[in-house]
Amino acid sequence: MLINLVPDFLSALGANDPLEAYQRYLSDHRAVLGAYWRNYVLDLDTPHAREVIRRTLDADRKDLHQLIASVDIEAMAQEALVDCETRFEIDRPVDVVLMVGVGGANAGELVVGGRGVAFICLEHFTGKPNPDTYGLGLDPRLIPLWIAHELAHAVRYTSPHSASELARLVADTAGYYDYWATGSRATVRELLVNEGLAVLASEQAVPGFMPWDYLGYPRRQYRRLRELDAFLQHALADELDRTGLGYRLRYLSGGMPPAQRLVGGKVVPERAGYYVGRRLAEPAVARYGIARALRLDAIEITNALDLAEGQQSA
Repeated sequence: MLINLVPDFLSALGANDPLEAYQRYLSDHRAVLGAYWRNYVLDLDTPHAREVIRRTLDADRKDLHQLIASVDIEAMAQEALVDCETRFEIDRPVDVVLMVGVGGANAGELVVGGRGVAFICLEHFTGKPNPDTYGLGLDPRLIPLWIAHELAHAVRYTSPHSASELARLVADTAGYYDYWATGSRATVRELLVNEGLAVLASEQAVPGFMPWDYLGYPRRQYRRLRELDAFLQHALADELDRTGLGYRLRYLSGGMPPAQRLVGGKVVPERAGYYVGRRLAEPAVARYGIARALRLDAIEITNALDLAEGQQSA
């Protein structure tokens, strides 16, 4: 189902008391927005949340209004959702939520009550950076790409046929995806494969972009990771079955200081795990197809890589 929360957000901005109206907006959509805040920003019940909300309400939104006036985002998102439902053989209900965030992730995945959710924060897709909203200035044509990426996660977490660690962890928490808990408990192998599969899924669903677009990298960072390819494959080999939140932050999060990204004597680029994960998952997707690969155990995914490399060296 496509859910557009943007009109409700804009109504809150235009209210006589925007802060009160925004609190009502949060209350009306607490299940999804509370999960977004907890997983990608901070807990809504913390004192700092009020400061973030005030900054959000005071931000210049001219770029958002221009985006809405010039692009039929709902039609774009609906088309992407329908295509992914077929391509990924989605077998559990999912939602795509269009919203305005508070400058956190440009897109992300949630599971709320066992239902997969892909959310897109439009402040990041206005085509030009906005320091007031922390908007990244991404091309709005990238929206379907990120919908496909996040829906691939939803399949891996919620499909009744998924053999992934993450599906088990979500089930253990009564059908709720928690970024921090899964980051602590899932293996590095699962976390990297999970992102690599999502990157490959978006490539298949929305072709025509540059390789770094699917990874969410600047071109320069992509080139650096290509240079580090062999080093990264070797350096991470001994870490694949380890667990711990620090690994997720090191390999899959932005904003980590260089000291936290020191691996084998080298500082790896931010979010290098997306690149490595794609390399790990590519042979399995070629062998089994994207729909099946999204549901495979991570070890089976990396076994396909070992098989492919064995064939190449034979």
